[in-house]
Amino acid sequence: MALTARKKRLSLLLWGGIACAMVGVAFAGVPLYRIFCQVTGYGGTTQTAEAAPAEIGERVITIRFNSDVARDMPWRFKPAQREVIVRVGETAIAFYEASNPTDRPILGTSTFNVTPQKAGAYFTKVDCFCFEEQVLQAGESVEMPVTFFVDPEISEDATLDDVNTITLSYTFFNRGEEALEEHLEEIGPLARADGGRPDSRN
Repeated sequence: MALTARKKRLSLLLWGGIACAMVGVAFAGVPLYRIFCQVTGYGGTTQTAEAAPAEIGERVITIRFNSDVARDMPWRFKPAQREVIVRVGETAIAFYEASNPTDRPILGTSTFNVTPQKAGAYFTKVDCFCFEEQVLQAGESVEMPVTFFVDPEISEDATLDDVNTITLSYTFFNRGEEALEEHLEEIGPLARADGGRPDSRN
C-alpha cells in the first residue's frame, strides 16, 4: 500500500511539473517566436545593427518601398521614393512621408517586413522610425527616415542567388485614445523641459 501511495505522489508531481512547463512555454511562446524571427529573418523580419559593415560588395540589389495603413488609421502614409539601387554592404537612407489630416492628435506605431521573406535575414536597419511610437498633431506632416544596408553575406547564400529586388513594407496602426493619453503624459515633462513638444521624427 505504501509503495502504491508513493507511486501516486510521484505521478502527481510528474504531471504537475509537465503542466507547469506547458504553461511556461505558452507564456514564453510569443517572445521566443519574436526572437526566432529576428535571428533567422523568418516571415520577412529584418535585422538591426549599430553600423554598416566595413566592406562593400559588388552585387547590386534594388530596394523598393511599400506603405499601408490599418483600417482605423486616418493618416496619409507613403514612401518618398519608389526605389533605390544599392550595393551589398552600402549604407542607404530612404524617407517615408506621413500626414495627419484630422483635427486631433493621433499616436501611431508601425510594423514592417521585407519580401521575399527569405531576404529578411540579410536586410539590416541601422536607424528607423519604426523603433518608436509616432505622434502627429492635427494637420501635421513629417518625413521619417530609415537607414539600412543589405548584408554582404547574402552573396554567400546560394538560396538567394535569384534575389535582385527586395521590397521593404510598412503598415501604420492607430494606437487609440488611451495609448495616446498615456504617451502624452509620459512625454509631458520632457516637452516642458525642451520648451515644446518633443520631435516625433525619430
